[in-house]
Amino acid sequence: MFEQLFPNVEMEDMVEATNETLYMTSVSVAGTFILGLVLGLLLYLSGPGGIWQNKPLNWVTAAFVNVFRAIPFIILILLLFPFTDFLMGTIRGPGAALPALIIGGAPFYARLVEIALKEVDKGVIEAAKSMGARNRTIIFKVLLPESMPALISGITVTAIALISYTAVAGVIGAGGLGDFAYFYGFQRRAFDVVAFCTILIIIIVFVFQFIGDFLSRKLDKR
Repeated sequence: MFEQLFPNVEMEDMVEATNETLYMTSVSVAGTFILGLVLGLLLYLSGPGGIWQNKPLNWVTAAFVNVFRAIPFIILILLLFPFTDFLMGTIRGPGAALPALIIGGAPFYARLVEIALKEVDKGVIEAAKSMGARNRTIIFKVLLPESMPALISGITVTAIALISYTAVAGVIGAGGLGDFAYFYGFQRRAFDVVAFCTILIIIIVFVFQFIGDFLSRKLDKR
């Protein structure tokens, strides 16, 4: 039955392509979480009423976030070719896709972080200040723990976007299921390969969504 539906699918090649997609997604999600969290904190803390209120810093951070959010991902990859080649020593393969994935995903996540932090009850922050809590304590003991369910939901949404980004990156030789679907499926008119790659990507999306929803519910204290 399987061979009738997917006559051109070689499972060994599919496993390798799936592993490449999982590698790109996992590493880029980790990098995006760290960089996006830093950018989101800067946006929130340096904004109006923030504990680090600083208009120039806020403007520069917002400009960086807005510019890189506005660039379509396929163009961003091309723009970052010189940087990627300098950093990774190549512009092909799963590793070479990571700089573009992280730089493309972090600004998107930064805005979700900013929104999550703004939803933290101001009363909790004021109570911490009244007890003499330092800024570092407010950030790591109040802001981040209180907003953690929303932060996890945000990185889940971002992870799913990054999975689609890996497919786009595959078209220019980054490897993974996108690469396999395009070069070994579409270009060879083997549409069963394209369909099978699509099914695997959907399964990966469902797995990341399930994990994100589970963690968000576990961390939600309400």
